[in-house]
Amino acid sequence: MKKIGITLILVLMMITAVGCGQKPLASSEGNEQLPDKIVNEQEPQPSAQPDSSQGSSNGGQSEQVVAPVPQVLKIKVYYTDDDIMDLKEMEQEITVEDANPNSKYSEAFKALQKVSGSGVISLWEKVILNTASFADGEVTVDIQLPDEARLGSGGESLAIDALKATFFQFEEVKKLELTVNGDKLDSLMGHVELEHPMTK
Repeated sequence: MKKIGITLILVLMMITAVGCGQKPLASSEGNEQLPDKIVNEQEPQPSAQPDSSQGSSNGGQSEQVVAPVPQVLKIKVYYTDDDIMDLKEMEQEITVEDANPNSKYSEAFKALQKVSGSGVISLWEKVILNTASFADGEVTVDIQLPDEARLGSGGESLAIDALKATFFQFEEVKKLELTVNGDKLDSLMGHVELEHPMTK
């Protein structure tokens, strides 16, 4: 009987020991899963923040780079007096676009056509500008010449001199080619021989 009692006590102790041993295992398994969940929840947060900030900063930079900044230049422009006897120098401002380098030369020609002061007249006012472009040290100006834009021999000579003086003030311009509707004419208005190209 004593042996049976001892055996029962041992069996109960083993059952108790097995039960107590499983509880720590279960709790340890729960502890191992808990950090994994915390890590998984925290990972997306830091990676999302830099992406949004970088996108906004890059967007701001691209807008600043793309925005064109026009330049205002002061140049000398040449007109004539009321009697069409001499050239008169005047200072004018032109606006040049960085995106279009040729705008410097087209705006210079347009300045020749506009008079902002009194006592002078433009020799190119009624001429129509087709294009003005620059390449390899040479400016090419292509125009249309209506009948009302034609001048006498004195006016034609002064008009060409005014054109040359206006464009040759630019250091990079070494040659000036003047064409009418793409054609190189022997004379612009029939009085003065026209060089192709005119040189500084």
